[in-house]
Amino acid sequence: QMSLVESGGALVQPGGSLTLSCTSSEFTLSHYNIGWFRQGLGTEREGVICFTRDNVVAYESDSVKGRFTVSRDSAENTVYLQMNSLRPEDTAVYYCAASERFCSGWAADFRNWGQGTQVAVSS
Repeated sequence: QMSLVESGGALVQPGGSLTLSCTSSEFTLSHYNIGWFRQGLGTEREGVICFTRDNVVAYESDSVKGRFTVSRDSAENTVYLQMNSLRPEDTAVYYCAASERFCSGWAADFRNWGQGTQVAVSS
């Protein structure tokens, strides 16, 4: 099972921006579809956005359309989640996940996960 590491979580005010990173020291992320998920307190893990190995957004939650974007820096072996116009309801632990086959908003499609990074949106 591959190891993924998320970073960049923080406390930010509503309307603010934040960039999360997902990287691996063991595997080349450009060979995988990368999904971003989030889980708020007492809620189920939900898909945010999924980025294929061909750098196509194959899935995007309606709740983040127009506010969140995803990108890949292959030289840094990192996938980024740029989050703009943050809202209190975006507060959650954010996870990145990798799959060779699937790119969706379904957590069950992904077998490889990071430990998560906390994002809190509050004034």
